[in-house]
Amino acid sequence: MQHAFGLDIPETLQEVCDPARLALLVYDMQVGVMRQLPNGAQITQRVATVLQAARAAGIRTFFTRHMWLPREAAGVAQLRTAMIWQRVSRVANLQPVLLRDSPEFQLVPELSPRPSEPIFDKITMSAFVGTPLETALRDAGRVAVAIVGVALEVGIEPTVRHAADLGFIPVVVTDACGARVPAAAERSLAGLAFAGGSLQTDSATFCALMGRR
Repeated sequence: MQHAFGLDIPETLQEVCDPARLALLVYDMQVGVMRQLPNGAQITQRVATVLQAARAAGIRTFFTRHMWLPREAAGVAQLRTAMIWQRVSRVANLQPVLLRDSPEFQLVPELSPRPSEPIFDKITMSAFVGTPLETALRDAGRVAVAIVGVALEVGIEPTVRHAADLGFIPVVVTDACGARVPAAAERSLAGLAFAGGSLQTDSATFCALMGRR
């Protein structure tokens, strides 16, 4: 740990993963999202393992859920994205997905949040846009956030980049982050590593660090 200009500057993963400065973000582990992943059960188990270790260490934990607005309420960006993802050429052909309170919108049952673990719903890829996440982290004095969930190449990468821009230290637990397209996920991890500002680790290392607290 370096100390400069009245600041404590963590240098190592162990220093960052301190319950006094770290929070955990469980990103979009929803029924309708997980069913699209070929290894969804494996990712769910790894996320559950990380979550259990974080809880045991007293790490503040937040969950997110992604939702699509009904077609009649959606805006230009959401309708364009939905058409691309659903591979249709007309708005009229869009199928409703991840609507609020639908079964597919819910978090997978293996990861039931505790009453002390808030759930933030969003319509954006970055978990910091349109949610209280930034305020909650700053108000609790958290300077770092570990991230697990899905999908790495779609929503987790922009969340990590946004976190770094906001002045947080993001920690990506790589094998507890699922992806629909593995090659795209590898590109995301490589790009994040090249840009700096974030850290990458695996679930075994992260859990070991939590166990030392």
